[in-house]
Amino acid sequence: MADLLTAPPASARTLNSLGIAKPPSQTRVVAAMSGGVDSSVVAAMLKREGYDVIGVTLQLYDHGAAVNKPGACCAGQDIHDARRVADAMGFPHYVLDYESRFRHAVMEDFADTYLAGATPIPCVRCNQTVKFKDLKRVAEDLGADCLVTGHYVQRLEGPHGPELHRAADAGKDQTYFLFATTREQLAFVRFPLGHLPKSETRALANELGLRVAEKPDSQDICFVPNGKYQAVVEKLRPGAIEPGEVVHIDGRVMGEHNGVINFTVGQRRGLGVATGEPLFVVKLDAAGKRVIVGPREALGVSRIALKDVNWIGEPVASEDELDGRDILVRVRSTRPPVPAKLRIGAGWSVELDVPEEGVAPGQAAVFYDPNSTRVLGGGWIARTE
Repeated sequence: MADLLTAPPASARTLNSLGIAKPPSQTRVVAAMSGGVDSSVVAAMLKREGYDVIGVTLQLYDHGAAVNKPGACCAGQDIHDARRVADAMGFPHYVLDYESRFRHAVMEDFADTYLAGATPIPCVRCNQTVKFKDLKRVAEDLGADCLVTGHYVQRLEGPHGPELHRAADAGKDQTYFLFATTREQLAFVRFPLGHLPKSETRALANELGLRVAEKPDSQDICFVPNGKYQAVVEKLRPGAIEPGEVVHIDGRVMGEHNGVINFTVGQRRGLGVATGEPLFVVKLDAAGKRVIVGPREALGVSRIALKDVNWIGEPVASEDELDGRDILVRVRSTRPPVPAKLRIGAGWSVELDVPEEGVAPGQAAVFYDPNSTRVLGGGWIARTE
């Protein structure tokens, strides 16, 4: 009892490399292992540092269909790759069957979003539900001190608790896909690769003797073979894809299409209409089965209405305090953040300093601090003006 009474507070004790006031050998870590090089390096690196590592892989979709599919994750060959890393490094590894949960939370949402005329981001939904919510619960049940992943983002301690920041390697930054991370999740999850360039991660994989060192990064959506998402939607919602009209913004009927899901806002090629002027998809009217097209200048968006916003910036007494707040906003994962203002009225919205093209409902608008690398949160794009 005397030792407990005289022990220094956690803030005064020596923190390990994960920011936890325990020696690595007494720190239990659950490593989310997709089978790729990033998550494999995280698990192996922490085991080498002396942590009590448990590897967990979630089987998310049909194993048989994915055994030979390159660039996937969480199925088939990747499960075997994760298991081999665990065996080589000498830590336990478990595979949990989450196919049903993944289908309900991610795949069906993917199909319904496309059919509603929006463009989904299943990787965000997966992180938001299956990985950070369900896997966090698994880690807690296993008595872990934290959950670690191979994402390229940084978690830094701030005056009000842990903060989410962009990765040091701008080309690999994955904060766009983690905007929905909650404060509670951020307190429990660690991202050991956030300060590294990808080249150094691969060098570590070679140094650790991992067979996945030269494995290519996943590119496609894991459950969409060869990028043919229409086939996935048709399988999940048979008969739901219906033809309709391609209509110019001036009201002219330009032709017909074989399903709204075959188009996305900003698309130019494959419209199936003959015209002397370059035309782009400006809007998708799923209820009317119409694809609205127009000239490039019609793509400009200056205001974006949001839903299901997650704020992880500084604590505020009221959302109204954020009205007019200067931010940077990223409206697609492949675009740089641009200057904007938050607007809080009947709901959250973003007012862009300069109109952006090809902003699609269903995508995310992610907020960044204009004076630092911090992620302030984000929301789902509901509509544009």
